[in-house]
Amino acid sequence: MNVEQAMDIRQQKILAALENKNTSVQFDDALENEMILNMGPQHPATHGVLRLLIKLDGETVVACVPELGYLHRGYEKLAENCSYHEFIPHTDRLDYLSPLMNNTAYVLAVEKLVGIEAPKRAQYLRVIISELARISSHLLGVGALAMDVGALTVFTWAFREREKMYDIFELLTGARFTTSFTRVGGLAHDMTPEVKSAIQQFIDQLPEKFNEMINMLNTNRIFVERMDGVGVISRDQAVAIGMCGPNIRGVGIELDLRRAQPYLVYNELDFDIPVFDGGDCLSRYYVRVNEVKESIKIVRQCLEKIPNGPIHANEPKKVLPRKDRIYTKMEELIHDFMLINFGVNPPVGEVYHAVEGSKGELGFYIQSRGEGHPWRLKIRSPSFMNLQATPMLVEGGMISDIVAVLGSLDPVMGEADK
Repeated sequence: MNVEQAMDIRQQKILAALENKNTSVQFDDALENEMILNMGPQHPATHGVLRLLIKLDGETVVACVPELGYLHRGYEKLAENCSYHEFIPHTDRLDYLSPLMNNTAYVLAVEKLVGIEAPKRAQYLRVIISELARISSHLLGVGALAMDVGALTVFTWAFREREKMYDIFELLTGARFTTSFTRVGGLAHDMTPEVKSAIQQFIDQLPEKFNEMINMLNTNRIFVERMDGVGVISRDQAVAIGMCGPNIRGVGIELDLRRAQPYLVYNELDFDIPVFDGGDCLSRYYVRVNEVKESIKIVRQCLEKIPNGPIHANEPKKVLPRKDRIYTKMEELIHDFMLINFGVNPPVGEVYHAVEGSKGELGFYIQSRGEGHPWRLKIRSPSFMNLQATPMLVEGGMISDIVAVLGSLDPVMGEADK
């Protein structure tokens, strides 16, 4: 079978899926009333290379089939040929709006497999960078959603605040976007007083700037009416398809892994889980808005409570030694040589560890045969899970509602296609 034949079969299957949808709309003359339309994969409202094949009756969406795979980079397969340390930079490119969160989620899974724990200071610093990543992601999510429904000013204001965050990331990690900051057993390096001061100044001025954006949106009649009652999903439907993150909390379910399955030092921090029960685009928007405020609260507490001490676990055969020790001690040079060339040799077995990412449950499943690289690695990406809801959210609505629905789901195709 050649490529053309394979594509024809694929197209026929998708069209057959559309035709077999059970809908309440009946067509007298299919040629006169039906229209099959491609939205994407190159479309500004799809937030990446997502293709939506939609069936229309006038401007009403009768059926929808989301199709992924246009950005597939094979990261799960690449992991089988990387050491546990070498795979860290690849996690930056999953949800590329919150790379620091991806780094943390991955190394927590590896540490669970190896059987080590990062020192307390490193855990606090990991929480700080994770919550900053959440703020950055939600700022873009709210800004892009506003732009999707016609409010361009808020989008530019959101990027203004994110630019300040990228200055902090560069000061902390040496990179603005793809940071690769975490390490198995710790972090690349410690937080300096200069970085701590910059983070403090940023979160002190952010509430005023953020409230300015939100007040503009909440008092904008066009924005509210484009969102209110649009893209509604019930609790049972959301649970059945595995929605997560702000999208599941937008149907009234208080599910947040930071509380349900605490990791790092979240059980030592005081914060609330925002929940709204509308199940529509507006509820999902409100959840993200309130999560930004809670993340600010978490970062403040961490800056106050973070203890002094090391940021690397004392595990010479599992954690890469610091360069100053490699250059001065023979034992450290040997450990570095063995870890770089042969990797961490974990026990035979399998683990799964998940964190509450900015989009939802971000999990890594690792299967080990005791070698320096994973035998299998699977990524439970929240954008993939949330995009399953697209047909339920858009069917019966207007074609213009698709733009608002996708913006409210806030997917990133980098992690959906992996």
